[in-house]
Amino acid sequence: MSKPSIPKGTRDFGPVVMARRNWMFSIMRDAFERYGFQPIETPAMESLSTLTGKYGDEGDQLIFKLLNNGDFLAKADSEALEKKDSKGLLSSISKKALRYDLTVPFARFVVMARNDLAFPFRRYQMQNVWRGDRPGKGRYQEFTQCDADIIGSDSILCELDLMLLFHEVLDKLGVPGYQIMLNDRRLLNGLARSWGIEDQFSELTVALDKWDKIGDNGVRKELGDRGMHEDQISQVMGLFSLLASDDSMVRLDGVQRLLLPGDDEAQTAYREVVKLLQSAKDSGVPASCISFDPTLARGLNYYTGAIFEVRVKDAPVGSICGGGRYANLTGIFGWEGMSGVGISFGADRIYDVLEHFQSFPAASSTGPQVLVLMLDEESEVGAIQMTSALRKSGIRASSYPQVAKLKKQMKYAADVNVKFVIMAGEEERSMDEWTIRQMDTGDQQRFSLVDAIAFLAAAL
Repeated sequence: MSKPSIPKGTRDFGPVVMARRNWMFSIMRDAFERYGFQPIETPAMESLSTLTGKYGDEGDQLIFKLLNNGDFLAKADSEALEKKDSKGLLSSISKKALRYDLTVPFARFVVMARNDLAFPFRRYQMQNVWRGDRPGKGRYQEFTQCDADIIGSDSILCELDLMLLFHEVLDKLGVPGYQIMLNDRRLLNGLARSWGIEDQFSELTVALDKWDKIGDNGVRKELGDRGMHEDQISQVMGLFSLLASDDSMVRLDGVQRLLLPGDDEAQTAYREVVKLLQSAKDSGVPASCISFDPTLARGLNYYTGAIFEVRVKDAPVGSICGGGRYANLTGIFGWEGMSGVGISFGADRIYDVLEHFQSFPAASSTGPQVLVLMLDEESEVGAIQMTSALRKSGIRASSYPQVAKLKKQMKYAADVNVKFVIMAGEEERSMDEWTIRQMDTGDQQRFSLVDAIAFLAAAL
């Protein structure tokens, strides 16, 4: 018999991890709802045609395709099968796929539900997504995204709201040293025009997006392999020199000097980024938490305006959040002109960061705080009553389910990490009292039932 296992890039979550994850989700959900976002859910599966062509060539390769039900080869393209042409074969054996992200399914949802929605529509969604990526630290094939989007408005006040949401959630989660990185795809478009590589814009964004993984030399090689001339590559690499300054306005002005003077789209983007940075600071986001990054590209095809990424200094993973403006995402489903902007919190990477820095608070634990012991058969009724009374007082409590030696019950109490145990043997029952033992110190005190509950409620 083979040993049980799970696919690479997936994980089981035990009770400690789940308690922490649920704590994170509760903070996000509370913030989403206070900011006026409404919850939706979409299916784990989407039509393959819904997803393909939305994430770039490399993204399309990472979509998990699902084989058709039943005898999937019965209607397979025989010519493609004979030639072992996997791309040609795909359309005849697979019509569905696991969702790659929550944004494209959201666009599909908006188009289908538009008669039932009020616009601008603010949605949040917290569900799993799947990507056939190479598993590694902070990189999984199944992971949870927590998204917030505003669709039906092109006002940059929407971007501002999302930056404030980033700040509030990450602050409340206790993420240390995070920076909200900001750029605008229109600025990158303007740079591409000024460098004469507008027709290679996708190649540019893909290469920039890999810089943190492959470095300067890797980006140079990537651009060269994609057909750019050496002088064009040198101009692109000059963009990275702007990172030498920590001042966002110095970086922004450096980009503006590279733009064509009559490029109205890029110049408008410059003014909006300036305003967005200032508005975020005026709204209480510390300057140390925001940075303009001229090399930020977010290589997904649907971004058209402001783009965001959140990084944490000295973290063991890459970006933990991302997002941006999409001017016409619903257009791919036949509804033109609906502009929107959205962000995504990478729950799994945020978890990895908090664990790395040992930043999870005690409040993220949801295990029992008190264990009621069962010393003898006569203590059963009292134990049931005490457990019920503790729970009604808001204390997380459970009782040991059977009579057992005190040593065994105490070991169990230590294993489940309760703060206190409470018990009533023959002597305590004769005096209508309970003994409470504090697990970390071993200190014991006796109380009446009412006083015992009051003591535990105060201590916890």
